[in-house]
Amino acid sequence: MEKQIKYSPYRLCAAVFALCLTVRAIEYFLLQTDRTAVGENFIHKVFGIILLAVVLKSTGLGWVGIGFKGRGAAAGILKGLLLGSVCFAAAYGLELAVFALKGAPAHLELYVSGFSLTGPLAGSTGLIPLALCLLFNIINVWMEEGVFRGLFIRVLLEAGGFMRANLIASALFGIWHVVMPIRSCVYGEMTLPQAALMSAGYILLAGIMGVKWGLLYRMTGSLWAGLGDHLMNNTVATNMLHVVSKSGADELQIIRVFAAQLISFLIVLALYRRKNRNSSLTQNNI
Repeated sequence: MEKQIKYSPYRLCAAVFALCLTVRAIEYFLLQTDRTAVGENFIHKVFGIILLAVVLKSTGLGWVGIGFKGRGAAAGILKGLLLGSVCFAAAYGLELAVFALKGAPAHLELYVSGFSLTGPLAGSTGLIPLALCLLFNIINVWMEEGVFRGLFIRVLLEAGGFMRANLIASALFGIWHVVMPIRSCVYGEMTLPQAALMSAGYILLAGIMGVKWGLLYRMTGSLWAGLGDHLMNNTVATNMLHVVSKSGADELQIIRVFAAQLISFLIVLALYRRKNRNSSLTQNNI
């Protein structure tokens, strides 16, 4: 029987986060894989999955123990995709309506492009770009859901209640995303005030998304629903389905994502509260 290491929840989370963030920064600032023919920073995500596997093995938590349960995986992912689809349908509709009211009608186009804070990137069509986009985003959501929801919330629950664990994990998830505006500032693509504003917005947006996926994790007991919703956000709304007008593409992309995530957050929060209320009533009636 293999010996399992003992750990401090906070120290373990801090160490994993620091290692992942360091490799992320190296890739964004030095390797810049997203600015090559690959078009995606995926190396730090693969590193995160490998590190997660090592941590799970050494602590004895296991993949199933953090929410990657085999049973109900397909149904959970489909529920997450459905949630994302409904909310983004509303957000896309709102975005198109804004353009129509401005007297500059826009339309939807399907092509693959990377995500940029400073303007639209060149897009491509065809099965290979679509397949690569899907593959890279599966790696992305597997790593982020596995680390930030699965590992961090599971471990931090040992040191306190769920809401505290979820808020800490979500705050780390927000900080995780400020590497992008910082790089844009360093390379002169943004001014310092713009980068600061974008960083604050990212922490808020990613934090809301993190809390929502944490609630889904708590309600379902697995990561699949959050993973499906996360995949819809990253793949379709960010990389594949674009709003194009005469003045350009995806000018309101950040607003679109924020609107969809706010709608879905309110839906999930309402479901979470209803489930807790029903559980309390059931316990009181026993």
